[in-house]
Amino acid sequence: MVTLRPKERGPTIPDAITPASPRADVELITIGNKTQSTIPNKLDDPFLVTFSEPNDASNPKNWHVRRKWAVTDVLSATGFNRIMVSTIIAPALPLIAHEFSMNSTETMMSFSSYVLATAFGPLLIGPLSEVYGRSPVLNASNIWFLVWNIACGFANNKHTLIAARFLAGFGASSIYALRGGVLGDIWTPEQRGRSLGVYLLIPLLGAVVGPIIGGFMAVRTTWRWMFWSTSAFQAVMILVCFSVFRETYAPLVLKRRAERLRKTTGNDRYKTAHQHLQEKKSVIQVLTMALSRPLRLMLHHPVIQLASLIEAFYYGILYLLLASFADLWTQHYHASVELSGIHYIAVAGGELAGSQLGGYVLDAFYRRLRNRDDADASLHPEHRLPLMFPGQLIGFLGLLIYGWTAQYHVHWIAVDIGIFVACFGLQMSGMAMHAYVIDAYAEHTSSAQAATQFLLSLTAFLFPLFAPILYRALGYGWGNSVLVAIGFFIGFPLMFSLWKCGRRWRKESPSTGDI
Repeated sequence: MVTLRPKERGPTIPDAITPASPRADVELITIGNKTQSTIPNKLDDPFLVTFSEPNDASNPKNWHVRRKWAVTDVLSATGFNRIMVSTIIAPALPLIAHEFSMNSTETMMSFSSYVLATAFGPLLIGPLSEVYGRSPVLNASNIWFLVWNIACGFANNKHTLIAARFLAGFGASSIYALRGGVLGDIWTPEQRGRSLGVYLLIPLLGAVVGPIIGGFMAVRTTWRWMFWSTSAFQAVMILVCFSVFRETYAPLVLKRRAERLRKTTGNDRYKTAHQHLQEKKSVIQVLTMALSRPLRLMLHHPVIQLASLIEAFYYGILYLLLASFADLWTQHYHASVELSGIHYIAVAGGELAGSQLGGYVLDAFYRRLRNRDDADASLHPEHRLPLMFPGQLIGFLGLLIYGWTAQYHVHWIAVDIGIFVACFGLQMSGMAMHAYVIDAYAEHTSSAQAATQFLLSLTAFLFPLFAPILYRALGYGWGNSVLVAIGFFIGFPLMFSLWKCGRRWRKESPSTGDI
């Protein structure tokens, strides 16, 4: 993304910038970490198309707050359905396994193949949104997801179900690539916590509402209605997205402005800074550069590598809990499938509470740093990271409570309290890491999130596969204790390294505009 650094504000410049404009509204053009002196500014090139003033209403960051929330809420509601589909079949897995004669590995594959696809989808979808814009990519992925989710409901064998789940997950994965990009497009850093918190409200419900709805459907009707009902909801969301969601990617907004100016004036010299950078490149070169960016970020940016490792471990734990939670209640507490789904409310409550408190703390901490005398030195993205430490400690405590109360079959309320605390802490920690990646890679947020999501989705796919083996061999108490030990002795040093060295690593790494 092209970052424009405004000069002191002068007289208002009209939206259609003409060569006669007496002042320039851009002093320097920065790509990634480097200033591109070869790109003309408004003093050098009066035909350079930019946002005409600091408060230009067409700039997504200057949109009216109602429009920002409309875009955020639509994206959130879309995420709700896609994430709900990832977990809705959890209570029905034994029924599906019986119908299709599936072994334990195949059964987990039918659950996890959807999540596996979310590792690969963002690698393609994120960069495409930085070439063609957020809106076309979101709408296309919505339709793709709908087609393959319907196919899941009509699957007549285990191979078709697993394949259709994978392809549906590929379309659903766009939400992971787009959320950071869209929120970074329209919200400023001081609004990062609140925007993330509000966005996460609905998708987090989806992860937990899915097993609850799935539990009732599994008992009272066929499991196929899990896919048909969510497909009906997805069809509605497609219509809503087409009518409400607006393009948020600033370079594309400016590109469309330049196209209008060329058309109305007949002068082909009107171009944006982004177009100047790409004017000597073919379409193939632009796409190759964009599509390979997430992979190159993973290979050349230590910040992305460490952030991915930290997030992936805790994301894998969450999906391990989600996949094994129903089994705990049905096999060890002898509850019905319907009642086992109800316990997922504790998971939802913990994640929702963690996201809302985490968002408030992020913004409050940012305001406190901004008001300090050395605010310029303090407000670098790494200031988000210390907020991860208390969340991790709370999450580890919850995992221990959950594991040992389940081990000794303590009253169900104690188990639910443990998993509530675990999800609360892990979600608070995850909020800080999400904000850090958005702030650190503002130029190519979608590509950066695609890079981190790759490892997250792999662990979300793999961890549930060994959950039965882990708990069967060690029990819930020692099993969770092992996870806590790994998180404590590996996760904390990685977070500390990122906090201490992340700023230097980002300066030494290649600019996202160059890789």
